[in-house]
Amino acid sequence: MTSLDGDIKKLLDEMADFPQVDAIALAGSRASGNGDEKSDYDIYIYCTEGDYLPESIRNDIYKRYCSAYETGNRYFEYEDNIILSCGVPADIIFRSVNMIKYIQKDVVDDCNARLGYTTAFWHTLLVSEIYVDKSGEFTKIKEQYSVPYPKRLKENIIRKNMNMLSGVLPSYDKQIEKAVKRNDVVSICHRTAAYMASYFDVIFALNEISHPGEKKLIKIAKEKCTILPKDFEENINLLYKSMYSRYDLSLLKQMYSNLKELTDNSI
Repeated sequence: MTSLDGDIKKLLDEMADFPQVDAIALAGSRASGNGDEKSDYDIYIYCTEGDYLPESIRNDIYKRYCSAYETGNRYFEYEDNIILSCGVPADIIFRSVNMIKYIQKDVVDDCNARLGYTTAFWHTLLVSEIYVDKSGEFTKIKEQYSVPYPKRLKENIIRKNMNMLSGVLPSYDKQIEKAVKRNDVVSICHRTAAYMASYFDVIFALNEISHPGEKKLIKIAKEKCTILPKDFEENINLLYKSMYSRYDLSLLKQMYSNLKELTDNSI
């Protein structure tokens, strides 16, 4: 059980009373221990498939506990974005239990890799602090997937993402080099972000750690990973400092080479 209190607890207690709501969990940095005073709440409300709590009911609840709220946003997932009366923001994300089952099976059981963030949904499940679980189904899923990091998943993530970092025709380093020659600053930013997403996916897979998401990655990697490329933080900082002046393509090659030294013996 979580230690939620104040307005967020009252708000969630009211939501939990409705039959559509099967489970409620706290995740994100506040649940994983990586939060700070600026961290918002990441609340996941698991509902019956296709039967989310009506927005009119949610609005009535938010009026009592929030200074501002937006319901039914679909910019990322289906979610409500609110600011509690105490000033703390919260993202309330609505998911179905079946969706979580499907994603975990696809990644953890079937070991299908993504380009970046492969195990982020698994990480959210693992760090979730369960507040309500009426049927016990969410607890069952969490227990089912609280397993050692699958070797085949590790290998697939490393192989797929290393190929896209460098070595195949559409690899990110080639795309970045082309963008630099064109002086296309938007493309440089976009492709560098993709490069770094794959870069960190490999690092977390190498260390057999689920991917914590997009925030504080350098800090988390330094704290949690025992296997890191040579000059890990220094090269990342130098790369980003060079992005909008004279982009240092040699840093990409060095970062890839240092990472490859680690992956060559892992798969």
